[in-house]
Amino acid sequence: MSNTSERRAIDQYRERLAERGMVRFEVLGRKTDRELIRSVAKCLAEEGPEADRLRTAVNRCIAGESPRRGGILQALRRSPLVGSDVLPPRPFETGRKVDL
Repeated sequence: MSNTSERRAIDQYRERLAERGMVRFEVLGRKTDRELIRSVAKCLAEEGPEADRLRTAVNRCIAGESPRRGGILQALRRSPLVGSDVLPPRPFETGRKVDL
């Protein structure tokens, strides 16, 4: 870049990114994966539980680990309805006649 104001603007932008803990990097991939890679990068940059979950899943996939068993049971145990003794109403149906 020949223009020093352009160079200075880019340097300042990268400094602001560094203050937020972000860095720029280049990756090589297929043209068809461009939007996927961008969306993954955007999700990871936002931080939070979704980013942590995505980071864990990608790391596990790359490491070749299989998903842990019992994930549904753990999710049900975290439910706010656990121990509340709430029973959903169920309609009573007499059923149908069966010829045995």
